[in-house]
Formats: sequence, C-alpha cells, structure tokens
Amino acid sequence: MSDRPALSRARIVDAAARVADRRGLAGVSMRNVGAELGVEAMSLYHHLSGKDDLLDGLADWVFTGIELPDLDQPWRPAMSERAASSRARLAAHPWALGLIESRRNPGPALLHHHDTVLGCLRTNGFTVALAAHAFSAIDAYVYGFVLTELNLPMESGEQADVLVAEMALPVGSYPYLAEMMTEQVLGKSYAYAAEFDFGLGLILDGLEERLEKLEES
Repeated sequence: MSDRPALSRARIVDAAARVADRRGLAGVSMRNVGAELGVEAMSLYHHLSGKDDLLDGLADWVFTGIELPDLDQPWRPAMSERAASSRARLAAHPWALGLIESRRNPGPALLHHHDTVLGCLRTNGFTVALAAHAFSAIDAYVYGFVLTELNLPMESGEQADVLVAEMALPVGSYPYLAEMMTEQVLGKSYAYAAEFDFGLGLILDGLEERLEKLEES
C-alpha cells in the first residue's frame, strides 16, 4: 500500500505551481504535473477536466497567497499591506501575472479576494464608484510595477552602478537623464524596489483627498 497522499484538486494545483516555478508556464502540462506528483497524467482527470481547468485553478492559487484586510481595518494601511503582499506574491512567481490576466473563469479565491478588498473600502466610507476606482488604480500600479521590476537589467545597487558606468551617457546629449543617473543612482545603493512605496503613497494620497471631499459634501 502506497504512503503517497491521495490526489486532490488542491494537491494537483500546488504541484502545477512548483512546475511553473521551475519551468515557466509553458512547462505546465498534465503530463509534467502528473510526473511532479509521481502519477500518470490520466489520474489528474478524476479531479480536473483538462489543462484549461488546471490553469484556472493555478490562477486562483495565486490569490490564496495574498494577505487580505479585515473589513473594519482602516483603509489606508489595509490597501498598503494588500498591495505589498500582491507585489511580493507576483514577484515570487514571475509566471503569475501573465496567467491571471489571461484567464476568464474567476475562482473562489479570486472572488473572495476582490469582495474583501471592496468590502474594506466600502465600510470605510468609499462610495461604490470610488471603491471601484481605488481597486483599479492600485492593482494597475502593482501589476505595472511588478512587470517593470521583473524585467529590470539590475537587482542591486552595485549592479545599478555597473549599468550606469557602462551606459556612459554623454551629459551634453542627455543632461537630465545623466543628472538623474548620477545623483539618484550612482553610488547611492539604489534599489528600484524602493520606488514602490513612493508611487503607492501618491495613489493613496489622491484617494484620501477624494474621500475627504466626499465626507465634506
């Protein structure tokens, strides 16, 4: 008798995530996921209808790892923490962003995630419209930041210094770009990751101003 845990949809999706982490989304197939679990691919069809169902489950799995606010939590720290958690989850799994943007069958984790975020905003005085705008603006920022972050040619301050030195921008041709590189990046232990809080703060400041105007009207 085998000591292997029984197959389940959750175990299969977890295995698919491990395959995606190692081989990218293109490597996620029923055969490869079955091999990850030590079973034949046909065994997976007792729990999934096929690869599309697997990918839908994998997209939903992404949202299970994002921290959610309490409904009665103050909205600003709640949105800040949720944005940071979303960024960390997507950055840890570079295949995730493209996957969740491509699927059209939202699962229970995604629906719960969206409902909870909107609920936190609504219980903090946001109108339905402003809550929708806030959710859209924050997620667009997070997704765009992660996409840029994953494609940067450097990760550390030292790598940034090397990149700037190699570019050797002529000051006469690109004075403002050279100025920014010299004063903001070179020798400053620059990390693009530090830009995240600044940009998010601008969005939250704008939302706070809109909310205050609503409360005054």
